[in-house]
Amino acid sequence: MSIPGSRATGLGDDFLPILGIDHVELWVGNAFQAAYFYQTALGFDVIAYAGPETGIRDRASYALRQGEITLVVTAGFAPDSPIVRHAAVHGDGVRDIALEVGDVDRAFAETTRRGATPVLEPATLEGQKGKVRRASIAAYGETIHSFVNRHDYRGAFLPGYHRVSDCPGQPTGVRALDHVVGNVELGQMDAWVAFYRDVMGFSQLVHFSDQAIKTEYSALMSKVMQNGTGRVKFPINEPASGKKKSQIQEFLDFYQTPGVQHLALLTDDIIGTVSEMRARGVRFLRVPSAYYGALGSRVGSIEEDLEAIRELGILVDRDDEGYLLQIFSKPIQDRPTVFLEVIQRRGAHGFGEGNFKALFEAIELEQAKRGNL
Repeated sequence: MSIPGSRATGLGDDFLPILGIDHVELWVGNAFQAAYFYQTALGFDVIAYAGPETGIRDRASYALRQGEITLVVTAGFAPDSPIVRHAAVHGDGVRDIALEVGDVDRAFAETTRRGATPVLEPATLEGQKGKVRRASIAAYGETIHSFVNRHDYRGAFLPGYHRVSDCPGQPTGVRALDHVVGNVELGQMDAWVAFYRDVMGFSQLVHFSDQAIKTEYSALMSKVMQNGTGRVKFPINEPASGKKKSQIQEFLDFYQTPGVQHLALLTDDIIGTVSEMRARGVRFLRVPSAYYGALGSRVGSIEEDLEAIRELGILVDRDDEGYLLQIFSKPIQDRPTVFLEVIQRRGAHGFGEGNFKALFEAIELEQAKRGNL
């Protein structure tokens, strides 16, 4: 698919007001089992279901929610289903990063006028609880962005879904999506940065070069794009040359196309959240123990218990505005592709640049175990 670019000039900066991320939909091989993982391991409530019992004949979908985060897991039925094909080619992965907007028709018209590839023309979904307006455009790989307006809808999720009230999760404390990270091919990062800038009105927040994000063996480059309010942040990564294969190239090899690398889940109590997730079977990366010997001198005083930070394997970084704590899971499916980040911010607005080297060394250890370094 060709990468769209700007086809218009002299346009205002606020042509695409985004209220936030409405939901993230993953296409998976088994929606029931995926929903069970997000419910039991991560603490999401199953809030709605769509499938044959609700009049949807070609798929099964479960909508899950915790705090402001809504995730949807969808599996197809027929061998020729695009959902089944997607899961066969890529494994479980993110299909749709859906954005809440006030005017779906305008969002679709403005972005396609600027070069976005249309996927779904604006349409109204109607049900007993009201109606939802929706449209979609293409992004990197087979990822799409849907524009959603649900102001006239009172149901649990979307028309075609039935409310589920008997599947609550035990919350782990995550409350919002801090950012969503995409991986693209070598040489394509700047093209997709231009897409988000020219087509969607985003601005560049920060740039990490291959000199900043490297180890002895591998490197990557990254630029972070954000919308006008700063509520939506999309870091975009590409591999860089190194002695061995970077984590980004490993992702691309196994996902078979550009795609979403990880979802960053925001919490106000990372020690409590990670403790709960570990107890429920979520596997996290471990950095070398030497990381914690220099932690105090590098980041200064923090409110959290340093021994608990070390025992859980949580990373800490400080910038001019404060500090943050973060940890990264191992892949949450069989392929070494999509994973999760848990992050807590104590004023910091960065992405943990001081942790990059230790983190990537931990990732390389996992790559070496898989024979992919």
